[in-house]
Amino acid sequence: MDERKGLLKSVQPTVFFAALFLIAAFVSFATLFNRVARGAFNALQEGIVTNFGWFYVVSVASFLLFVIWLLVSPYGDIRLGPDDSTPDYSYFAWFAMLFSAGMGIGLVFWGIAEPVSHFADQPIPVTYQWQAAQQAMRFTLFHWGLHPWSVYIIVGLSMAYFSFRHNLPLTIRACFYPFLGKRIYGPIGHWVDTFSVVATLFGLATSLGLGVMQVNTGLNYLLGVPVGKLPQVLLIMGITTLAVLSVVTGLDVGVKLLSQFNMGLTLLFLAFVAIFGPTRFLLDLAVQSTGDYLQQLPYLSFKTDAWRDKAWIQSWTIFYWAWWIAWAPFVGTFIARVSRGRTIREFVIGVLLAPTIFTVIWFSFFGGTAIHLEMFQGAGISELVQSDVTVALYETLSRLPLPTLSQALATLLVMTFFVTSSDSGTYVVDTFISGGNPDPPLGQKLLWGFMEGGVAAILVYAGGLKALQTASLTAALPFAVIMILMCINLVRALEIDRSGGIVVPVEDQRTRV
Repeated sequence: MDERKGLLKSVQPTVFFAALFLIAAFVSFATLFNRVARGAFNALQEGIVTNFGWFYVVSVASFLLFVIWLLVSPYGDIRLGPDDSTPDYSYFAWFAMLFSAGMGIGLVFWGIAEPVSHFADQPIPVTYQWQAAQQAMRFTLFHWGLHPWSVYIIVGLSMAYFSFRHNLPLTIRACFYPFLGKRIYGPIGHWVDTFSVVATLFGLATSLGLGVMQVNTGLNYLLGVPVGKLPQVLLIMGITTLAVLSVVTGLDVGVKLLSQFNMGLTLLFLAFVAIFGPTRFLLDLAVQSTGDYLQQLPYLSFKTDAWRDKAWIQSWTIFYWAWWIAWAPFVGTFIARVSRGRTIREFVIGVLLAPTIFTVIWFSFFGGTAIHLEMFQGAGISELVQSDVTVALYETLSRLPLPTLSQALATLLVMTFFVTSSDSGTYVVDTFISGGNPDPPLGQKLLWGFMEGGVAAILVYAGGLKALQTASLTAALPFAVIMILMCINLVRALEIDRSGGIVVPVEDQRTRV
């Protein structure tokens, strides 16, 4: 019988208090000793990138190979749930939710800024402009294509398999049952879930803090709203409130409907650029960029710049690999939650290929439009991006027809994507804190939803956001090791499952920790 009372009745106490302590300690450190915090975490992150960059490259490339192997293996027919289960959501709703949580806001923010940045600051020096443009698209698609989604699949597939097929809690700890057995319910499991809570909340707070800068820029272009800390804090408060309201209405109402709205708005925005941009060029570019990306994929996957200066690859590729890994507890858990009833093969195709195809089209249309303006009209967007990446989208749209309408649409899309990212993240944190409860209580949703916004607002105002971003990236190194162990445990469980053995005895199955 559960003897916990009040707030503690709905949480796993060890994870709850440990996460609260670590979050409070870090926010206090980053706020009160901002320079010291930034210096310490910058030094730590620089040391990790310098000494373990090769490990990130090998790990992420291996995750992609592992996922492709799962896709074609006999294990692909295994269902994420009982054999007679069916998916909870339609394909459109499923894709809309996983896309909104996974990287929807990132595509809007970097859709123009990254290709233009690579066009101006060439990863590998070339002679002609067309070579610089081709290289810019190649590296952008590499950073946002198959590799990040394979990282999310490792976590999401492992959690969905152990939770929905074997009735273990929907938490990271459940993925280690083949190795730990009942010990997942002890201190080791508590540590893994605490680490996941802190990493998720910090990653979301960082994204929210950095993202409001994009929204602030959009409102400045449209309404003349000043760019500064106070408007950004107010924006965080507003977005957080909307996200909490969305979470409170439940996954099947607020999160699902808002994600579908986002998807529809995204397609409308994409169509606008395709029609009013250099349409024929963009279609040619999408096809050519796909072939160039796939042709260069094996080489890029293991590229470490061993013979060259590592500054570029460390600040871009290694940074991205660390960022995707740091986001994996959040995105992977949310994808797992909305994927019950699908087969492993269906899961991999849906999470790996569909978003990658959309990503190729998105960057080809948006990045291609900006580079086309640079090459043939001397738009000067690259110079502006080098001083402030948040202006890339709005400056490009200002050179197309109906600039005010398109900029308003872009700002609305950024804001709604932030709401969906925030509410999805709040849901994930609540699930971890409640020991895998798929429907956490209302009070807990309110607490962690507003805490996420509060952390972001405090650090934006106090100037500690950069320290938080660096700390989040630092967490990627230990979590990469955790993900490797996830792969090993998943294969062990799948072998037992396919042979008809018992993966998790009934007495070890629980719905909550």
